Amino acid sequence: MILVTGAGGFIGGHLVGKLTQMGESVRAVDIKPLSEWWQVHQSADSVGQADLTILDTCLEQMEECSQVYNLAADMGGMGFIHSAECEIMRHSALINLNMVEAAAKLGVGRYFFSSSVCVYPDMMPGDDELSEEQVYPANPDNEYGWEKLYAERTALAYGRRYGMTVRIARFQNCFGPYGEWDGGREKAPAALCRKVAQAGNGGVIEVWGDGSAVRSYTYISDMVDGIVRLMSSELEGPVNIGNPEYVTVDELVQIICEIADRKVTIKHVDGPVGVHSRNFSIGRIESLGWKANYSTKDGIAKTYPWIAEQVRTSLRNIGGS
Repeated sequence: MILVTGAGGFIGGHLVGKLTQMGESVRAVDIKPLSEWWQVHQSADSVGQADLTILDTCLEQMEECSQVYNLAADMGGMGFIHSAECEIMRHSALINLNMVEAAAKLGVGRYFFSSSVCVYPDMMPGDDELSEEQVYPANPDNEYGWEKLYAERTALAYGRRYGMTVRIARFQNCFGPYGEWDGGREKAPAALCRKVAQAGNGGVIEVWGDGSAVRSYTYISDMVDGIVRLMSSELEGPVNIGNPEYVTVDELVQIICEIADRKVTIKHVDGPVGVHSRNFSIGRIESLGWKANYSTKDGIAKTYPWIAEQVRTSLRNIGGS
């Protein structure tokens, strides 16, 4: 049996779908009630609600599991990361400490931890790419990154002590259908797709900062493929997973407008932007035969129609209330 935590979330939900398609027996859990899951996987052997900040709950959910994919975290987009520092530090730390402790106690063979490229410092566009080891001396831009870095070290320490195989992926920004698109926890691609859909042709959308921040955006199926490859590999230590294509925020808006076949005016406003850029090597994950099959534009072409439909459905519901 494989346990996937955070399964009611975006990446976790897609991962459950991938594993069940591969014929694996999966137990899918999340703190959210099932009614709030974007994807409820009928093919999973069990689907349920669980508070993983409680050690006994982690032990209960992990029984009879030989592998664990721990994707549970209190997180969201840049606005949430900057406004919920205490919740991120406390809740995620409790989850990660309890999960790895439970895995060690129960003798789990393989343990996956979802980290983030937020562990890297603020960089400038064009700076040399950093390898995984060059995260030190550490200087993450936000508390979310600091918590992830601590959790990485905790998982590796437990692996050494208890002979547990630990695999760690540092995720770059990930996007695609069936993710948060409204409410404050959504990431930039989803937020901007929503704004373009709401604005209509010729409308105005607000973008935090001056639009020059550079990011890499990874389509969900590429991310999930990287996770599965890494988990089954012999590659030790943290591994970056991300699309090697870098775009500015304003360029991302233009890509969305091209897919949506509409024009908008960008109004730059004050807001949490985060780092100027994060440039990191993906050589380690590529050594496993992984590559990003979707460009940013290809991924937006699959993501925008889904978000536009959510916007239309939301407007219909408001009109009918």
